[in-house]
Amino acid sequence: MSLAIDLRGKTALVTGGSRGIGAATVRALHSAGAKVLFCYRDATAKAGLLSDELGERVASRRCDIADPQMLPALIEDCLAIFGRIDVLVNNAAVFAENPFTQGDYAAWRDGWQRTFAVNLFAAANLTWLAMKHMRRSGGGRIINVASRAAHRGELTFADYGASKAALVNLTKSIARACAQDGIFAFCLAPGFIDTEMASSELQMRRREIEAEIPIGRVGTPQEVANIIAFVASPLADYANGATIDVNGASYVR
Repeated sequence: MSLAIDLRGKTALVTGGSRGIGAATVRALHSAGAKVLFCYRDATAKAGLLSDELGERVASRRCDIADPQMLPALIEDCLAIFGRIDVLVNNAAVFAENPFTQGDYAAWRDGWQRTFAVNLFAAANLTWLAMKHMRRSGGGRIINVASRAAHRGELTFADYGASKAALVNLTKSIARACAQDGIFAFCLAPGFIDTEMASSELQMRRREIEAEIPIGRVGTPQEVANIIAFVASPLADYANGATIDVNGASYVR
C-alpha cells in the first residue's frame, strides 16, 4: 500500500478557508489532488487571491456560517460545482476575550451565543447536511479543528474553550455513530499557531508563549494542514474518532 496522500477524485468543503489554517488546508488538499470549495465571511480579497493562485479544482463562496439558513445552499453549491462532497473540514471559528469579570451581562451572553453559533452549531449543522450526501456516495470524512483550549480550561475565554470541547465530543459521537455508513471523523486540537486569530496574543507576549512550548516556537498553519490532509485520506481510517494534539508538547494529555 502506498503511503502517498492521494485525494484525486475527492471533493472537500473547507469553512474559513480564505486565511490561516483554512487557507493552508485548501492548499494541502488541492496539492493532494482534491477539488476544494472553501467558504469565507468577510475576506473577499484574500479568497479571490487564493482562488487565482490555485486555479482549477478550486471554488469559493461567501457564507456567514453562523446563519443556519445559509448552510444548505453552501452544500448545494459544492454539489453543483463538483458533483459530490467527500471531506468536510469544519475550520472556521471566532475568538474574543470574555472573562468571568465581564461587567455587562448582555455582552457576556452575546459572547457565548456568537462563539457557539460559529464554533459548534455551524459545524454540527454542516456535518448533518454533508452526511446526507456522503451516505449516498459510500462514505466520507468529517474533520473538526478544535483547540488546545478544549482540554485545559481557559481563564478569559471560557466560551471559546467550551465550544471547542464540545467539538471534540461531537467528533467522538460522529465516529461511533456513523462508521457503519463509511463516515469517519477526526479532530485536531492546535495550540498557538501563527495566524491572524492569534496575532494580538502573539504581539503582546510572544516570548512568554514560546517559553511554554518545549520546541521553542509557535506552529505554522501548514503544520496543521499537513495533518488534516493525512486524516482526509484512507491512511488514517483506523484512527477514526481520534483527537490529535498539535501544540509542540505545550499541553500533553
